[in-house]
Amino acid sequence: MTNPPSYPTGPTPYPTGAPPYPSAPAPDATGHPYHRLDRATGRHRWWRPWAGTLLLAVAYFAALLVLLAFSFGLGTALGAPELPDGGADLGPVGNTAMDLVSIAIALPLVLLATLWPARRPVGTVTSVTGRLRIGWLGRCLLAGLPPILLLTVTAFLLPGDSGESDTWVGWRSFLTALAVLVVLVPLQAGAEEYVFRGWLLQAAGAFVRSPWFAVIPQAVLFAAAHGWGTRWGFLGLLVNGLVAGLLTIRTGGLEAAIALHVLNNLLAFGASAAVVDGLSSDETAADAPWPLALTAIVTDLLYAAIVLWFARRHKPQRLSAPSTPPAPCAHPARTA
Repeated sequence: MTNPPSYPTGPTPYPTGAPPYPSAPAPDATGHPYHRLDRATGRHRWWRPWAGTLLLAVAYFAALLVLLAFSFGLGTALGAPELPDGGADLGPVGNTAMDLVSIAIALPLVLLATLWPARRPVGTVTSVTGRLRIGWLGRCLLAGLPPILLLTVTAFLLPGDSGESDTWVGWRSFLTALAVLVVLVPLQAGAEEYVFRGWLLQAAGAFVRSPWFAVIPQAVLFAAAHGWGTRWGFLGLLVNGLVAGLLTIRTGGLEAAIALHVLNNLLAFGASAAVVDGLSSDETAADAPWPLALTAIVTDLLYAAIVLWFARRHKPQRLSAPSTPPAPCAHPARTA
C-alpha cells in the first residue's frame, strides 16, 4: 500500500536567494559625493540637519560665554586693563590669541553635531574616506604657495592707508607673535572650514543634489560672517567661499579648503604682526579695497586651477565607498 504524500505544516520558505523583505531599499552601488554624505548612512531624516545646526549655534554661544569668563578672570588675575567692550586687554598677541581660540572652539562642536543628531561617523565631515588625507593636504599646501606669493607681492606694492603704521615691531616681538599664530591659525582656519565647507555644505547637500545649490548658501553665510566692509571685500569673500566649496566637492574632502584658508590667514596675521599695533587693528578681509580684493579673487582662481591639475594627476577619492549588500540568509533544508 502506497503511503500518502506528506506536506510541510510550517510557513512556506522563500526561494533560495530571495530577500525576506521585498520592500527594503536596494544598496547604493556607486557611493556618494562629499556634499551628499549625510545620505550615505541611511539614517537621514529631514529634521537632523536643522536640529544639528540649531544645536551647533546654541553650543557655540555657550562656549563663547565660558571663554569670555575665562578671559575676564585671567585678565583680573594679571591686573590687565579693561577693553571698551568689557573684556580684559591681554595685549595685541594675547587678544589675537583669544580671538583665534574663540573661533577654534567651533571645531569640536561640529564633530559632536555630526555624531548627534546627524548620527554618522565624525570622519564623514572631513572627507569621503572618513579621515584627513595628510598626503593630499600636503599637496594642497604646496599648490597654495605660488598664489600666496602673488598675493604677498601685490599687497606689498599697494599703497597703505594713511593711518596705518609701517614701523617694524622688532624680531623678538615678531617671532613671539609668529609662534602663537603658527599654532592657533590652523585651528581657527580649520574650524571655519569644518563649519562652512563641512557642516553647512553637507546640511544643504542633504536636500539638494546639485553641487551649486549646496555651495552657494554656505558661501553667502561665510562672507556675511566677516561683517560688511566694502562691496569688493564682500565679493572677494564670496568668491573664496564658492571656490573652497567647489574644491571640497571636487576633491572629496576639506583638505584643499583648509590649506588655502591656513595660508591666507598666516599671511594676513603675519603681515599684521610685523608692524607696531598691526594686531590691534579690527579690519578683516571684508574691509579690503578693490585692488587687494581683486588680487585675492585671482589668487583663489589660480589656486583652484593648480589644485585641479594636481587632482587629475593624483586622483584623490571623490566618492564614498559604495554600500555592500548584506549576505543572503542561508535557509536550513527542511526534512519531511
